[in-house]
Amino acid sequence: MLQRNIQCPKIESSPFMQPAEIVYLNGSFVKKEDACLSPFDRGFLFSHAAYEVTGVFDGALIDFDGHMARLNRTLEGIDIPREGLADHLRKLHEELIARNGVTEGFVYLQVTGGAYGRREFGGPETLSPGIFMFCETRNLIGEKAQHGVSAITIEDQRWKRRDYKTTQLLSQALAYREAERVGAFGAILHEDGMVTEGASANLWVVLDAETLVTRNLGRQILPGITRQSVLDHLGREGITVEERAIALPELLAAREVFTTSATGLILPVVELDGTPVGNDRPGPVTRRVQGQYYRGIGADLGARAPWLNEA
Repeated sequence: MLQRNIQCPKIESSPFMQPAEIVYLNGSFVKKEDACLSPFDRGFLFSHAAYEVTGVFDGALIDFDGHMARLNRTLEGIDIPREGLADHLRKLHEELIARNGVTEGFVYLQVTGGAYGRREFGGPETLSPGIFMFCETRNLIGEKAQHGVSAITIEDQRWKRRDYKTTQLLSQALAYREAERVGAFGAILHEDGMVTEGASANLWVVLDAETLVTRNLGRQILPGITRQSVLDHLGREGITVEERAIALPELLAAREVFTTSATGLILPVVELDGTPVGNDRPGPVTRRVQGQYYRGIGADLGARAPWLNEA
């Protein structure tokens, strides 16, 4: 619930995250410094919340229907009412990016179990959802996509329903902090000797000239919207993808590794645990996938990704 009688602390700008000036909170578009959330919100108290991040390119939302379908599935799974929610979320997304003048970047949406003035594990029989949204300008096709990033491998310690996109992100946050401590960009998670996914992205591995593998769907990983879009593009190109678990040694011996996500799109991983992946640069399969996906969202490859021809 929006608490207008609360004096909110000033939000300091950060070089890592700079949300646009106008956000949406529980029925109102407000300046971000005026957006105050009740401390009794179930998202704050229990991480009882779902979220989605939708990319924006050339002023248009990327794969929006897929994100809303996954949101509805998560809300059903964590018992937050969803009736009629998706019907007006597109308009809210479009109005938010228009108010902030965002043409490339992303929109973050969080739907919580709401606030009702007290802390109870079960809460009322029917919850009243809380909604928070912000957007940010970000270059989706930039230096990381061109040159690739480094990553570390780390044990997956998340809860068992990873197929729901909830705000229970402590394990992922700690994985990123561990990566940053050793100078890496991100982390790849594994469990019982098998790779699950990236800390905030789905993982793809090129084992040889003809074998592209990504983890099969199940409770172990998030059903990525960008992942599915890439699969669709590859299917139209006649490229076969094996959907199965990947053993950690397979990952470490891979020719190419890349991740897919709404904010990173297709991001090459060129170093793992301090060791080069393949020949230490994004490979031809990764470049092909990037080209297919970038064209699919309407990017001018000559202007935005001329380096695709270098592989």
